[in-house]
Amino acid sequence: MANEKNTFHSNLIRNVWAAGRNYADHAKEMKAEVPANPVIFLKSGTTISSGSVIHLPAWSKEIHHELEIAFWLNENLEFSHFTLALDLTARDAQSDAKKNGLPWTLAKSFTDSCPLGPWLELNSVPNLESLQLELKINNETKQLGNASDMIFSPETLLKYVKTHFPVAPHDVLLTGTPSGVGQLKSGDKLEAILRDKTRSHNQPLLVCQWDVN
Repeated sequence: MANEKNTFHSNLIRNVWAAGRNYADHAKEMKAEVPANPVIFLKSGTTISSGSVIHLPAWSKEIHHELEIAFWLNENLEFSHFTLALDLTARDAQSDAKKNGLPWTLAKSFTDSCPLGPWLELNSVPNLESLQLELKINNETKQLGNASDMIFSPETLLKYVKTHFPVAPHDVLLTGTPSGVGQLKSGDKLEAILRDKTRSHNQPLLVCQWDVN
């Protein structure tokens, strides 16, 4: 699903700032508390993948999908574009890290762990809260969520990361995943759909497809 604009933006990305537990239903399924403040972790900008194939790393037996809405920051550190992203997570490595009080870097920032769809201009939707994201695997819906259900809005997350971290132009902000995360296996076919619920005809804003290898 790569295009010229997507490749251009991906080449400039330094950091991927990611929000954890930003949907209450996902926090519940992970048996975690709903946070009082944003929970932010970092994926390297080089984890970005704009291709249509997901390569599962050989060292993990449990790579999970986490569909998210992603925002791209312009020179003024403001949102200018958005798309769909997968925050691929090595759940086995993450569980070991949690158990031993270690960082999540291996679980979250491995090679190609952040596939992105093509970028859309922010002004293509009148209200970010009207966005709905859906992930189908082998034609079965696995994740379905609404931006209005986020605990912290995209604007609140942006303000938080700009206050606490050295955010740079062209960075990406991931806004969290709804419930339904689960394991990927070789041969899976993924279809991610982004909709604007205010559109009467319900035509998707964006459709991304990935094959798992």
